Amino acid sequence: MDKIQDVSVEPMTKSNFVHPYRMHYKQNGRKKIWDLVMQHESVAIIIYNTDIKKMIFVRQFRPAVYFSNVRQVDPDCKSVDTTKFPGDSGFTLELCAGIHDKDQSLLHDAKDEVLEECGYDVPLEKFEKVITYRSGVGVTGDLATLFYVEVTNDMKLASGGGLEDEGEMIDVVEMSIPEVRALLQKDQVPSPGGFLFGIMWFLQNKAPKE
Repeated sequence: MDKIQDVSVEPMTKSNFVHPYRMHYKQNGRKKIWDLVMQHESVAIIIYNTDIKKMIFVRQFRPAVYFSNVRQVDPDCKSVDTTKFPGDSGFTLELCAGIHDKDQSLLHDAKDEVLEECGYDVPLEKFEKVITYRSGVGVTGDLATLFYVEVTNDMKLASGGGLEDEGEMIDVVEMSIPEVRALLQKDQVPSPGGFLFGIMWFLQNKAPKE
């Protein structure tokens, strides 16, 4: 999964997932322009396995993270030399998550993602909504809803890894609470802000006392 090859970048003209716009407006009488991107609402799930006493995360390749790391070294890069820029620089540690693009509730989205990505079949009533927030405010303004769920080993029906027919390649990562606390002490982590908020919320509100 970590072997990344044949990387190139081109301008985007059409997408089923994101839609770029240029917004013209006035603020206090002053004309302004802002470039923005509209994308789907999403869900993310904080998962804790009470049998093994570990949090459940996902690890996957994120092209935007990879290309950002490439651009830090080569700002004008168009074709990427993957021997110089190995794929591991584009992998992130995240909460189980997914976009809201089906005709169903966010709660059903959360249930589906936990099964598809992590292999746990969890009853809907086990999910607890934590908060809905804006996952991006500079370029995107999309909504994200965070859920919490506790799972047990007997809910594990599959290995997870995402939907193969959608090209998903996801590793399931189990981390103990001490390992999670150690992660938060690092100077830099390959994770989004929602992930960090989610685990800090868990440690404050749900983690068993050590």
